[in-house]
Amino acid sequence: MFKALVIENDEQGYRTSLQDLTEQQLPDQDVTLEVSYSTLNYKDALAICNKGPIVRQFPMVPGIDFVGRVISSRHPEWQQDDVALLTGWGVGEKHWGGLAQKASVSGDWLAKVPAALSPLQTMAIGTAGFTAMLCVLALEKQGITPQQGPVLVTGASGGVGSFSVSLLARLGYDVVASSGRASDSDYLINTLGASSIIDRAELSAPGKPLAKERWAAAIDSVGSHTLANVLAGIKRDGVVAACGMAQGLDLPTSVAPFILRGVVLAGVDSVMCAKPLREQAWQRLAELVDGALLEQLTKVIPLSEAREGAEALLAGEVRGRLIVDCR
Repeated sequence: MFKALVIENDEQGYRTSLQDLTEQQLPDQDVTLEVSYSTLNYKDALAICNKGPIVRQFPMVPGIDFVGRVISSRHPEWQQDDVALLTGWGVGEKHWGGLAQKASVSGDWLAKVPAALSPLQTMAIGTAGFTAMLCVLALEKQGITPQQGPVLVTGASGGVGSFSVSLLARLGYDVVASSGRASDSDYLINTLGASSIIDRAELSAPGKPLAKERWAAAIDSVGSHTLANVLAGIKRDGVVAACGMAQGLDLPTSVAPFILRGVVLAGVDSVMCAKPLREQAWQRLAELVDGALLEQLTKVIPLSEAREGAEALLAGEVRGRLIVDCR
């Protein structure tokens, strides 16, 4: 028997509870792991609290990322006692996820834990940090350097935004953080390394197709009018890495930034990201992440408190990373 957070949706309604399951109830995949840590991401919280159409089939164990020890494997790359991590691939949405003491997944979805990182640190980074690193790699691929000017990060107080600010600052970029939380100014500047802050209200309302050139590049996790205004303010030959849709799926802009200034809009998908790029991103994270800062930004809770943690996350009461100890 093992404990798992389970989401059900039937004639009794939508509900989430901590249950005792047997290994026979696990999905029939080729690698089974003993989960050490998972995390609570915004997507997890939406699923757990029934605040968005995240879960595709029921019953579902949520948890879009986790790290653990292999206890059985039919996959050629994974042996018993290997330590592996997982982010994305529809886990916690279409496939049972990591908010449990055991998980069974495809070995193709797993990645090796970098030698420089502990299992706990990989989950302190998690999907949020992994996505942020992919965005930074997208900017670098397009040739954006610190010498070209400031880089804007929207949603800077959120998980992806916070990691984006920190990673860019460590790489020497002048980072402008866009946030709606005035109380986070000290955190964004003195803890994460932003050089300045703008209120998200500057970007969230409908704007013009082109505006004053302000930023060499940007990382956007908001979408909609915010992304449109970001594109309008990017300098000639600049780049925007887009990875989120917190404000909406729409993009009310025109072709003007692209054909009059040569702006590049680079989409970033962390869910189905190819394995070579995953490995590159995790290696860069191992090189760049500040372990002391990770510890400062991390709170660990037991699996039994995951439901309460999800509610706190949706209520805006959580800053930093909520790691779930599944042991």
